[in-house]
Amino acid sequence: MNYQKYEPHQDLESLVNFYWTLEVPKLENPQRQRIVPDGNIEIIFILGDDVKRWVSEDEFILQPRAMVLGQVTKPYYILPTGQVETFAVSFYPYGFANFVSVPISDLVNQETALNTLFDKEEVDELEQMIINAKDTATRIEHLEHFLRNKLHTDNVIDKIVKSTIDTIFSSKGKTPINTLLKNDPSKKKQLERKFKKQVGLSPKQLSKIIRLQAALKMVLDQDKNTSNLTNIAYESGFYDQSHFIRDFKEFTGIIPKEFINNKELQLSALFYSEE
Repeated sequence: MNYQKYEPHQDLESLVNFYWTLEVPKLENPQRQRIVPDGNIEIIFILGDDVKRWVSEDEFILQPRAMVLGQVTKPYYILPTGQVETFAVSFYPYGFANFVSVPISDLVNQETALNTLFDKEEVDELEQMIINAKDTATRIEHLEHFLRNKLHTDNVIDKIVKSTIDTIFSSKGKTPINTLLKNDPSKKKQLERKFKKQVGLSPKQLSKIIRLQAALKMVLDQDKNTSNLTNIAYESGFYDQSHFIRDFKEFTGIIPKEFINNKELQLSALFYSEE
């Protein structure tokens, strides 16, 4: 697997987290991969063979080849049908709302074809330019040009939403939402409405996902720092190990001990280990 990350242009760096590419050669016996929540919305271009995404135990769909992957609150499975070649942009949690008029909450836990959110002819033209581009730098140029044209200049990132998200990330999800609101219950519903509009998740959901991210990275590194699961639980801000295991299973579908060297989580482990 070859996973690479690229920085955005300064014009978009307040909204775009990074661009990424993934290349995986065709495997004789590909394994279904479990994808876990990361708190970001992405535009993804599938440039290789089709990718299946399971919608139930025995039913799947083919992912759109140019799509928006909304916020994810539960794990799901994908399976490449052959060679993997992917180009994508990952937005900050509040970022993608500045480019579209649809409610961000409508995109949660699903792939949405890019040409249903923007003008079909423009998207088709962008997709062809992405496909025919000679390298990743050129693909980034094409996509950034498209994003600049779609940026809603009248949309302003809500300062309360941004400051709350910044604190969630800087504290790795460990700061309780009531603390962020200075224990003022009157602000809670207002903040939740703003989060639903601009992020697609509640502040509590995003905090849980970011806290899980931090824990996942420690689980992946546990052989290096010899931390056990109890230490990881407390370092990640969980009340106790059972609380940690319950949330871990909610977002990954398995318990922490099963995460290490799990073939179904090789892709997710790759993303987290490269953070």
